[in-house]
Amino acid sequence: MQELWLDKISKIKPEIEVEPATVYLERASFYAEFGKIICISGGFFTGLSETTNTGQPAKHYQLRLKAFAGDDETIILREFFKVVEKMQTRPGFKFVGHNIQEFDIPYICRRAVILGIPLPDALQLYGKKPWEVPVVDTLHLWRFGDSRHYISLQLLTTVLDIPSPKEDLQGSEVARVYWEDHDLERIARYCQRDVVAVAQLLLRFQHKPLLQEGDIQYV
Repeated sequence: MQELWLDKISKIKPEIEVEPATVYLERASFYAEFGKIICISGGFFTGLSETTNTGQPAKHYQLRLKAFAGDDETIILREFFKVVEKMQTRPGFKFVGHNIQEFDIPYICRRAVILGIPLPDALQLYGKKPWEVPVVDTLHLWRFGDSRHYISLQLLTTVLDIPSPKEDLQGSEVARVYWEDHDLERIARYCQRDVVAVAQLLLRFQHKPLLQEGDIQYV
């Protein structure tokens, strides 16, 4: 694998001057061929709760969150896929995330194939027409047709006045926190904040009231 990593990094960063071993520690986890899944967090809207907003009745969605975290990647994927298999039967089911179509979903699927774990029907995406893919990507929503535009989740939540999910941890720090600190609880919290941020973005794009503190349930 060492030789394959050197070959990989020479093609994606041919001008790099840093030691390959250093780059491996910083970047390898972003590639499914060299990385490992230690946490998947997901959430789903469960209904509406009556609240008040500036003295007027308003309806807020409720969000249920669950994190699958641990050292055994196979267990994480199997448990996550069990939930997907249950949820995919619901009318209108879709995966929602930020840059999920180019990163999260391909990464999860590739790791599952590497580990020999069958994909649920909702992740059998090969050959599907664009409108058949059950994915809503908030990055694509913000592009408004500009396929070259990229915006990070942190920047998008900031400009839309939504609490940032990156208050405690950045994505580039996850590998270090896992391998050096083995703080899975901290990583799970980071992932759950990402899910909440994406849920808030989706509501904002749909011109619906944002989630309040009491609308979020951790299970």
